[in-house]
Amino acid sequence: MTAILRSVWAWLAVSVLIVIWLPLLALIRAFDRDPVRYTTGRWFRRLGVMMTKVNPAWRLKKSGHPVRDPRRPYVVVSNHQSMADIPLISHLPWEMKWVGKIELFRVPFTGWMMKLAGDIPVDRKDPRSGAKMLLHAKRVLEKKCSVMFFPEGTRSRDGRVGKFSDGAFHLAIKAQVPVLPIAIDGSYDCLPRKSWIFGKPANITLKVLPPVDTAGLTTEQTSELRDRVRHMIIDQVAEWREKQAAEVDALA
Repeated sequence: MTAILRSVWAWLAVSVLIVIWLPLLALIRAFDRDPVRYTTGRWFRRLGVMMTKVNPAWRLKKSGHPVRDPRRPYVVVSNHQSMADIPLISHLPWEMKWVGKIELFRVPFTGWMMKLAGDIPVDRKDPRSGAKMLLHAKRVLEKKCSVMFFPEGTRSRDGRVGKFSDGAFHLAIKAQVPVLPIAIDGSYDCLPRKSWIFGKPANITLKVLPPVDTAGLTTEQTSELRDRVRHMIIDQVAEWREKQAAEVDALA
């Protein structure tokens, strides 16, 4: 019963925040002259921060590599445990445009705000959409703003790290910008699949790992870069769980 009451409170508070945030974001967007809507995007991520604050069951600990110049572009990649990852990662103090499936952009209020913030849609049903997305993302990087990917493409089914797709790593090599890996753990049960009830109180750890340089790499080395970054994330999650890397690798 406690979980149900806590969930009702959290969803009510989140709904109120979203309704308030949309006109606020639209107003900020009207005065945002940055070519990548940097300020608008930062304010949208602050909504994610507020969403975690109204949910007292989520306790986040951040650590790792400091990003001292927020306008130095990275291709940022993270493992993906639950929908809670999005507001949790939004605590990081720099703007990045998120790549998300096009269906999210059609959701009332949140989808409208994603468009206002300049996030990047991809239609998985359209084989040409992936190429368009990468071109869009490359233009964002050229304008000195990072781009955020979940290379697993979907949430983990069992808490382990799944297969990574090549797109983010191909983009990083083409644009010659570093890959910035993020490892997150503890969020898997925060918001279970196909349930509106939040999980038990959770301690979530998020760490920004050292950037991986792509200078001089060619697109033929995409898979090598992908695997290197994936294993960095797996090793960190395994360290937190005090397990062998193979135990958190869904492909092992």
